[in-house]
Amino acid sequence: MGVAGKNRSIDISVCTFRRPELADTLRSIAAMDMPSGFEIGVIVADNDDAPTARALVTTLARELKLAVTYRHAPARNISIARNACLDASTADLVAFIDDDETASSRWLAELVATAETSGAVAVLGPVRAHYGSDAPDWMRKGDFHSTLPVWVRGEIRTGYTCNVLLRMSDESLRGRRFSLARGQTGGEDTEFFYQMVKAGGRIAFSPEARVDEVVPRARATFDWLGRRRFRFGQTHGHLLGSNASGLRLAVQVGLASAKAAYCFASAVVTAVSPVRRNRSVLRGIMHVGVVSGLVGVREIRQYGLSSPQEGGKRAA
Repeated sequence: MGVAGKNRSIDISVCTFRRPELADTLRSIAAMDMPSGFEIGVIVADNDDAPTARALVTTLARELKLAVTYRHAPARNISIARNACLDASTADLVAFIDDDETASSRWLAELVATAETSGAVAVLGPVRAHYGSDAPDWMRKGDFHSTLPVWVRGEIRTGYTCNVLLRMSDESLRGRRFSLARGQTGGEDTEFFYQMVKAGGRIAFSPEARVDEVVPRARATFDWLGRRRFRFGQTHGHLLGSNASGLRLAVQVGLASAKAAYCFASAVVTAVSPVRRNRSVLRGIMHVGVVSGLVGVREIRQYGLSSPQEGGKRAA
């Protein structure tokens, strides 16, 4: 992934919107075991209307002795912030972590190690959710908020930006940017990685490259999970529908409808188990979203609201 004996560079990108938790994110980055042979920089893209994070970032950069580049990237469209990070970077590798996450000590080193051994264009790591004491018991037992890649026949075909490392020199990423049209609905990273894979880029997984996330009360609800799963489905449906028409589209709609019906039926059968029941219902809601996306229904708006927690996690 580079020239032996020559220091390469990594930019750690953090998109932020009115989150004081950003301070913990930057502190965790400063405390990491840095991979040897790399110059490390940090890019913070502030997606608020006004540059509200500038003072915090400036203070912490000085305190933590981090090489931080601040970019004001208004307003309330996460793709604008993600693209600002890519535009500001000249590094060989770019990592993304969310502004409400903290990096484990080996986070970046593990991502780099997997990138080196696999040769993949993108390397994903897991996001481990931590629930408050007021979260529903079924939610904590079922761990509904942690993030892992989805494997399809032994391959990862799309990804997320809450924990990823990108090899920017690869042809599949050359000039690639996040969709502004999805910057308030979500799904911009799903589309980004979907198109990257179509262009020949391969995605690997680094199970030890963990970041941690505290689930706020606003997200620890069935309604929040339902909206998120529905929007996941919508994005997937739109991507499938962009390559289908006529009979093929009708088959896709029928298949997604059948899957939704099966999931809801499974929820009835497993009603005595809240974890299994709610998992089935949420999966059914996702497939309803797929149908919605296939038939062209506009995706629901999740971001650009008055509070980042109203819209939810800016990923996938």
